[in-house]
Amino acid sequence: MSNSIAVIDLGTNTFHLLIVEGTASHYNTILHIEEAVKLGEGGINKGMIQPEAFERGLNAMQRFNQHILKHNVKQIRAIATSALRNAANGRNFINRIKTDTGISIEIIDGRAEATFIYKGVKASGCLLNKNSLIVDIGGGSCEFIICDDEQIKWKQSFEIGAARLMDRFHTTDPIGQESVRALNLYLEDNLKDLFTAVTHYSIKNIIGSSGVFESYAVLIEQYKGINIDLKKTKCYAFNNDQLLAITENIVLSSHQERLVNKGIIPVRVDMIVVASIIIRFIMQTLNYDNIIMSMNSLKEGVLIEMMS
Repeated sequence: MSNSIAVIDLGTNTFHLLIVEGTASHYNTILHIEEAVKLGEGGINKGMIQPEAFERGLNAMQRFNQHILKHNVKQIRAIATSALRNAANGRNFINRIKTDTGISIEIIDGRAEATFIYKGVKASGCLLNKNSLIVDIGGGSCEFIICDDEQIKWKQSFEIGAARLMDRFHTTDPIGQESVRALNLYLEDNLKDLFTAVTHYSIKNIIGSSGVFESYAVLIEQYKGINIDLKKTKCYAFNNDQLLAITENIVLSSHQERLVNKGIIPVRVDMIVVASIIIRFIMQTLNYDNIIMSMNSLKEGVLIEMMS
């Protein structure tokens, strides 16, 4: 399997390892592992990876390296985003990984992150020949991209990821209504560039890039009594009323209620609350009718670039 390729996405909440073989237009997934590293836990707004998170990250990367060696992968690209690019000890982490595994990690800025997300979503086939707004909610940052199936027309990364906002606003269980109002005001103030940008384009729909949108799809189908297989899903069309109802239920829920809900994976049990407030705010502010989830995101975009 010497023609296999590996992409590692070192996110603020989750590390992903994707190993595939084939071509950009047709590849087979050999292995996809995600680990709830929570690299930003306890330090995301302090600009420091805490010791426990640092250790979890090292352990995850060592396990990833074992899989890479097992599958005889020769071409590897490891991408680090918000948590590592903003952490004072991020370079220490990168150096330690290089020493322990030989894997070189590259830190990308928010604009490069948005470009990779676009490439990933484009490869899923969810984009139209009309303008879409891609929304990617990460732990450290959120990316917004106005585009069609041929090009990016506007993009920006905002350091308002779910881990940052949870640390700042989600201080009670359940989250208090005063905190919700404060967070909405914070979003209104910090997303002004987005609201200005959308006035210059006629936008057909919103496309949510995997992540928390996967949980929404699972929860909606679960409510209908259907077990959706996300691995067979490239694009999923939401019903707006159902999506708003799901986000409202999540915002009102307690940690224990989310913990026992099989539709929410453990790493998202708490961060899904502020993510839901972000999504609800965007839906209500922009008032677009069509919302779609793409299962592809940054890692697929990196993969497409490597194969091209």
